[in-house]
Amino acid sequence: MKVRLGYVAISKAMDDITTSSTITYTNYINKNFTIDKLLEITKNNLDSLEKIIIYNIKNNIHFYRLTSKLVPLATHDKVSFDYITPIKSKYEKIAKLINENKIRIDTHPDQYAVLNSMDKKVVKNTFEILEYHYKILNALKIKNKIIILHVGSSSAGKKASITRFINNFNKLPDYIKKCIAIENDDKTYNILDVLDLCNKIKVPMVLDYHHYICNNNKEKLEDYITEIINTWKNMKPKFHFSSPKSNLKKEFRSHHDYINSSDFINFLKIIKSCNKDVDIMLEAKAKDDSLFRLVRELKYKTSYKFIDETTFIV
Repeated sequence: MKVRLGYVAISKAMDDITTSSTITYTNYINKNFTIDKLLEITKNNLDSLEKIIIYNIKNNIHFYRLTSKLVPLATHDKVSFDYITPIKSKYEKIAKLINENKIRIDTHPDQYAVLNSMDKKVVKNTFEILEYHYKILNALKIKNKIIILHVGSSSAGKKASITRFINNFNKLPDYIKKCIAIENDDKTYNILDVLDLCNKIKVPMVLDYHHYICNNNKEKLEDYITEIINTWKNMKPKFHFSSPKSNLKKEFRSHHDYINSSDFINFLKIIKSCNKDVDIMLEAKAKDDSLFRLVRELKYKTSYKFIDETTFIV
């Protein structure tokens, strides 16, 4: 089983660079800014993204999650502008880097994307958020586009909430439906809920191991891991892994800066039985620093064969 490790959005090694510079709507209005200002910020964010992609290439990091804040005010209901065409050449330059170096890119909309909300305005905004993420992935010429969602609200009960999710999912354009993957969460929707939903609407399931530990009914992951992996069909499965901030109840759901390597090794033992190559997104606050610390510990604790700095055979 070949494993590739990835990290989210910010590189700690390049901590003076951000792809999430933004502006508030209040400042946008009060300072009489125009669309040109939004495009300027977007271009600066893309310049930073290009630098991070080059950093990833030079350090053999093949899996990376984009920030949701690449374009300021992109989904604000009172702002509408074309954030692709005027700076298309910049997207294309980054796309060339990504595709020539076969970097896997995905996105994970923030907590404002709730497809099964009972509030029609929230659902409408969620559609716009998903459209935004699709446009960015499309501009970057990502072939296997993945946009990760949680099931979301549990208002009126889980059964009714899942039905709302399915109904609203079916209203999405086909090109967005094909991008959706669903992740189990740490409080409400466990792996059984999400696996059943994914099988019903035929989308991949992203297993988040930390969320599974936080939210389960004592089901054994070993009993479901093959079925979870099979939801990916012809795509390489991806997982999320993080470690709890501490064992205190109030902090257990929060992410630690780093990864507990012993827990990670045990997780690999579970998924190894499927004999599938996988990508694992590390959701640790120390970002790429956490990734490389984990690699050093794995080299010390295991006999995994490392192909490069972030890829190894279990």
